[in-house]
Amino acid sequence: MLTANDLFVRSESTAPFVAHARLIARLGECFARVAPANLKAQARVANYRPETETVVIHANNGAVAAKIRQINPRLQNGFVKMGVQCNQIDVKVQPIQNPAQSITSDKKFISRHSAGSLLACADAMPPDAPLTLALRALLARADIQD
Repeated sequence: MLTANDLFVRSESTAPFVAHARLIARLGECFARVAPANLKAQARVANYRPETETVVIHANNGAVAAKIRQINPRLQNGFVKMGVQCNQIDVKVQPIQNPAQSITSDKKFISRHSAGSLLACADAMPPDAPLTLALRALLARADIQD
């Protein structure tokens, strides 16, 4: 019985992508062996560009990116020992996206007095002015308390 992986490998159009994905996975394993323990969770191999023999690594923040640049020769040697030509390592800051992390802010509380002042301000302006629309949207979202 053929698995999905077998179908991808046998297809002429997807075989190069599967091979590239496997290479990136191998580079990631090599990075995990060579990099210091505190960097393993903060960075990952993202791509390999064979035309320039460049390994692309994404770091969670600038401090991690700087540390990876410092250990660049050690990483390059590890990749070469693995059999991958690596003339350069390109480090980019790309924080990991956490889908569980909320991107919406907490509900804001506005006093009844402040809400009344904002409404009076909005009523004094033209109804289609951007500031009027923004104030009304703010009041619609706000939790008005005494």
